[in-house]
Amino acid sequence: MEAGEEEYKMKERIAVVVIVSLASVAVASLLVACIYYCYISNKLSKRQNNPKRVEHVERGSSFSNIEVASEKGLQVFTFKQLHSATGGFGKSNVIGHGGFGLVYRGVLQDGRKVAVKLMDRAGKQGEEEFKVEVELLSRLHSPYLLALVGYCSDSNHKLLVYEFMANGGLQEHLYPINGSNTISSRLDWETRLRIALEAAKGLEYLHEHVSPPVIHRDFKSSNILLDKNFHAKVSDFGLAKLGSDNAGGHVSTRVLGTQGYVAPEYALTGRLTPKSDVYSYGVVLLELLTGRVPVDMKRAQGEGVLVSWALPQLTDRERVVEIMDPALEGQYSMKEVVQVAAIAAMCVQPEADYRPLMADVVQSLVPLVKHHRPTSKLGSCSSFHATQSPKA
Repeated sequence: MEAGEEEYKMKERIAVVVIVSLASVAVASLLVACIYYCYISNKLSKRQNNPKRVEHVERGSSFSNIEVASEKGLQVFTFKQLHSATGGFGKSNVIGHGGFGLVYRGVLQDGRKVAVKLMDRAGKQGEEEFKVEVELLSRLHSPYLLALVGYCSDSNHKLLVYEFMANGGLQEHLYPINGSNTISSRLDWETRLRIALEAAKGLEYLHEHVSPPVIHRDFKSSNILLDKNFHAKVSDFGLAKLGSDNAGGHVSTRVLGTQGYVAPEYALTGRLTPKSDVYSYGVVLLELLTGRVPVDMKRAQGEGVLVSWALPQLTDRERVVEIMDPALEGQYSMKEVVQVAAIAAMCVQPEADYRPLMADVVQSLVPLVKHHRPTSKLGSCSSFHATQSPKA
């Protein structure tokens, strides 16, 4: 009897241990479930309380139906309104011409000055450029990007309405045409540095503050616009394309852009990354330094292509003076010139991997610019998760 009783007590102890263990596991599981529930509830609460959050655009969107959130403040204009605002699209109001079409100066009924771009490119390509620009600029908001006021899509009329930039494009000031009606004034060194920084901030926003990154694909001096105080904004997003979600990834596409600004790896293979924009930015830096256009085959042998001519001299303090724009008349800090030349040299490296990120470029330029706009508000960081632009 004693042996049987001992065995019974042993089984009883084992049962108690098992029950206690199971109870402990159950309590632990319940605790984990409570913590997870609180985490999810907190996350959902944050999302619901964030009115500025932009909904993701689904993959495969062709931008065929442009829907603009009212919080973005875009206006939909009639053709008649814009016809009136631009004086019947009179020649005297033409302020520019791009690949999209003529750009007119206009005044809205409320007195606001605007720039009105009238699409004259027929066919699918022009339609897509129009849709891409409206879709992107309705979602991207930065003080360093040209703001889209609204658009018109009346039957066959496609127009884009932008904020007015009183001093036109950077190109007009670097290469003024004698006898033309375009605005022109030689830019001093300090102004050039500020323009370089603000244009870099525009690209930094596109590359670093949007997911996936937006690749401009046609960054050049004529697409950097200047306001009445010569502050710069990046414009013209008709060729923009969404980059890869993967760090270091690329998208394959048709080669589009402007001769002299297109990165070599993109021109040769069609592989597009944000570093393609960095190359184009480097070319613009060279324009600011030298006052020369990217390609001019009328120049002496070896000087026709700006990058190949300037690159060997950019890192040599003695030789970099020889490439400086004569219009500056030596009115610049040699120390600053050497630093900007070094940045330009890195940006136009033939190998994309050797080029810096635009965030690094911005950090390098900030100490050189004495007066620039505050960066506390970059604008809303829109998300285009899992989206691809229809542009090839």
